Amino acid sequence: MKIHLVDGTYELFRSFYGAPPKKSPGGREVGATRGLLRSLLALITGSGATHIACAFDHVIESFRNDLFPGYKTGEGIDPHLLDQFPLAEEAARALGLVVWPMVEFEADDAIATAAARFGGDPAVDQVVICSPDKDLAQLVAGNRVVCWDRRRDIVYDEAAVIEKYGVPPASIPDWLALVGDSADGIPGVPAWGAKSAAAVLSRYGRLEAIPEDPQQWGLPAGRALNLAENLRGRWEAALLYRHLATLRRDVPLAQDLTDLEWRGARAELRGLCAQLGDSDFPDRVPRWTGES
Repeated sequence: MKIHLVDGTYELFRSFYGAPPKKSPGGREVGATRGLLRSLLALITGSGATHIACAFDHVIESFRNDLFPGYKTGEGIDPHLLDQFPLAEEAARALGLVVWPMVEFEADDAIATAAARFGGDPAVDQVVICSPDKDLAQLVAGNRVVCWDRRRDIVYDEAAVIEKYGVPPASIPDWLALVGDSADGIPGVPAWGAKSAAAVLSRYGRLEAIPEDPQQWGLPAGRALNLAENLRGRWEAALLYRHLATLRRDVPLAQDLTDLEWRGARAELRGLCAQLGDSDFPDRVPRWTGES
């Protein structure tokens, strides 16, 4: 069987910015939640997914904000989007999916934990992480754990990760530490771009393995010297950035493999869809809990 792990926060953002806004009969903006429901149903009906879990950032802040004040927060997020965070979780549950709402950890940490847990189960043929987020590329393992960009319909196995980023999955946190990640508020090390980071890390893998002598890096001498100076001057910061970019695999998830099986939508979905002004949606759902 395949396990599909959905980055619900990404899906909600994608729906909010990728579709026209919609108001509920009560006047609340609900377009992103309606879009999320359609996306999740398409995963079930169009992809034949049978075992699914959906992870959400219940709040934007996490333990990483205590480690680095510059880490991403909810500041600047459209309030109409932020207001739909709890509604999106409710909608995914009503559709019958396992939902992991993260508070101390992030949605990506829940996905990382689940990928590690279920990826080693002999009953699982493949874990499919439904997100194009580069943070999640560190979880890819051969063809057993892959990332799927559903919008572009591109699957990233280990070879594809190396082709895209220039480094294997295990080096992605080090690569992000050097390059930075504006979406997460990680600034990176000055002058280190995607190509230079890939060139060095493809040889040495980890920050600690990079030789102190930049002449060994295989880059033009002047360029290598500049990069080395910046890395030395911000070494502790680079280690912190890598720590921030490294996904946790110890999130306490209660569900086991059988819990992830989709058995149908719950009865409350009909009432929720009426509140969303989307009463026709339940007619598209092929199975309901308790029905054969």
